[in-house]
Amino acid sequence: MNNIHIPPVVKNLLIINVIFFAASFMFKDSQGGYLLVEKLSVFYFDSPFFKIWQPITYMFMHSPGTFMHIFFNMFALYMFGGVLESRWGAKRFLNFYLITGLGALGLQWAVQAFEVYQIAGTAMPGQALYHLQNLTEAQVQTLIGIYNGPMLGASGAVFGLLVAFGMLYPNTELYILFIPVPIKAKYIIPVYILFELSMGVARVQGDSVAHYAHLGGALIGFILVKLWKDKDNNRFYRYYE
Repeated sequence: MNNIHIPPVVKNLLIINVIFFAASFMFKDSQGGYLLVEKLSVFYFDSPFFKIWQPITYMFMHSPGTFMHIFFNMFALYMFGGVLESRWGAKRFLNFYLITGLGALGLQWAVQAFEVYQIAGTAMPGQALYHLQNLTEAQVQTLIGIYNGPMLGASGAVFGLLVAFGMLYPNTELYILFIPVPIKAKYIIPVYILFELSMGVARVQGDSVAHYAHLGGALIGFILVKLWKDKDNNRFYRYYE
C-alpha cells in the first residue's frame, strides 16, 4: 500500500466526491428527501429548479440510493485518471476533467431541448409549459422527466477519461468484469461507446441513465485529445504505448 501513488488532482477529486456523497445523507427535508441532491444536481436550463452553480456541482454528486454509482465512477477515475494526470500534469488534467463534464451536460441539454421543442414548439416555454393543451400522456411524462428530473454524477467526465486513455494507450490490455481474458483498450472502449449510443437511441422504459451525457463527455474528450496531441506532436511518450 505504501507504493500506491495517486496524483494530487485525482486524489482531491476522489476526496471531494466522497465528501459530497457522505454529506447527502446528512441533509434531508421534512419528507426525507435528500436536500443536496435537490440543490446541487443539475436540472434542465428552463426548469424552475435550475441554479447557476449546478453545471459544476452536479459532477461531484452521486445517487445516495446506491453505492455502486459512486464506486464505479471513482474506481475509473483512480484507474485511468492517475495515468492521464501523470502524463498531462495537474492543470491540463483538471481542465480536461471539467471540460468533459460540461460537455456531457451540453449534449444532454441539447437532446432535452430538442424533445421539449418537438412537444411545445420552443425549447424554453417557461410558464407557458403549464398551459399546453392536447398533450398525450407520453408527452406529459416526457416533460415531467425533463423539468423535474435532476442529473448527477461524474460519469460524463469519466467517459472522457476512458476515451482519452483508449486514444493515448490503445494497446493496454484491460480486464473486464465477467470476461476471463484481457482486451486491448482500442477494442473495448469503442464498443462501450456504441453500447451507450444504442441505449440512448433505444430509450428503454425505466432507464434513468443519462446516456447522451456519457456520449457528450466521450465526444469532448475525443476532440480535446486530438487537439492536444496534434499540438504536442513534438513530444514522445512511451508509457503504456
